[in-house]
Amino acid sequence: MTLRRWRQEDVGAVVAALDDSEIERFLDHVPQPYGEADALAWFESIERAWADGSFAGFAIELDGRAVGSMGMGFKEDRSVAEAGYWLAAEHRGRGVTTRALRLVAAWAFRECGIERLELRADVENVASQRVAQKAGFTREGVLRAQRYNPRLGRRVDLVMFSLLRGELNLSS
Repeated sequence: MTLRRWRQEDVGAVVAALDDSEIERFLDHVPQPYGEADALAWFESIERAWADGSFAGFAIELDGRAVGSMGMGFKEDRSVAEAGYWLAAEHRGRGVTTRALRLVAAWAFRECGIERLELRADVENVASQRVAQKAGFTREGVLRAQRYNPRLGRRVDLVMFSLLRGELNLSS
């Protein structure tokens, strides 16, 4: 498993992966149905964000194929960032996302100089919470009614996790 920049040839894999009820449920900002134009627009936005330093977006690659996304958006003072991710359904449950999250965290602390990496997960997204915990993040609490989910037509609670510089254990 490796992390790399997104490429045009990843469009088909992204479109296929995002046609998923779990992604639709928890990533309400992802258009549904999701098409090639959406993927291309997303790639362009990632490139702009790389250029302005506001976001680092990576493809999670297995066996030469993009199977997921790992991204990190920087907060205002750049000492704090927030991670987010998704993985194609057929690759879940095997530790891929946990390994990818550890890799991006190590990179963020080493290369970007951040002090705190945050992660928010819907209280009902148990799998995402497990990823955070297995990657060494600490569960800080629940942010009540933190975000409006237009697909559900209501506000949702998010669990806040964090990882501080020096807490990352790459061997576990």
